[in-house]
Amino acid sequence: MSNRFRLGGDLDVNRLGFGAMRLPSKDGMGGPARDPENGRAVLRRAVALGVDHIDTAEFYFSAGGTVRANTLIREALHPYPAGLTIATKVGPVLGPDGISHGTAADLRGQVEANLESLGLDRLDLVYLRIGLMEPPHGESLAERFEALAALREEGLIRHLGVSNIDAAHLAEARAIAPVTAVQNQFHAARRGDADILAACEESGIAFVPFFPVGGGGEFEDARPAKVAARHGVTVPQIGLAWLLASSPVTLAIPGTGSVSHLEENMAAAAITLTEEDLADLA
Repeated sequence: MSNRFRLGGDLDVNRLGFGAMRLPSKDGMGGPARDPENGRAVLRRAVALGVDHIDTAEFYFSAGGTVRANTLIREALHPYPAGLTIATKVGPVLGPDGISHGTAADLRGQVEANLESLGLDRLDLVYLRIGLMEPPHGESLAERFEALAALREEGLIRHLGVSNIDAAHLAEARAIAPVTAVQNQFHAARRGDADILAACEESGIAFVPFFPVGGGGEFEDARPAKVAARHGVTVPQIGLAWLLASSPVTLAIPGTGSVSHLEENMAAAAITLTEEDLADLA
């Protein structure tokens, strides 16, 4: 399979990209701040290694909002190199009582905040994120997705995506406007959304899992370790290689705040899984 994918038919990206969630804090959203210079160094190295698809969000920030992913991206990479695609997400609202989910009326402000913090006039790809860690089955996304579609018509957004959704949500969104990408939790040890992946593959929609190697934890059984030992690589590298081998529409966006870990992740693109490997991982 090709190591490239055309998001929306016009944004040509490396299928192995970068997720920015862990740049502000090792513990993810709202954790203790990392050194911002370290985050800028990771971003510059990522681009040097061929990353041309960065996934971020305005709500990726450390405790107190002192270090923010979008700010680091702008400081490290603006003016952005030709061909760099930046995807972001809207929907969640972080307040003093934790995470809640905004209404359709909140989305314009969230889109404008991303435009400002990233220093852009138009966002390449914006996902509507619904629910927390599991898709909220039976909950309509129509009003919110219609609001994003209107912002796309205004020229503030190039392409639309949906995140944390089920098959009914995907069909509902596609009836409103073209869906370029889906971002759900999916990895070698969690394959419950295989039906969503199949629907994306059939329609040429990018499938971009969050937590592509399990959110930093090891997989629960020995099969990935067996394959990793065969190739002389790490289990997370095998997890990334498996994602890339699982479908031509799958894009991987592993995140890290470490240059050495970034380099390890990017090396996974060179791993070619054999039929024996895929059988062991089946």
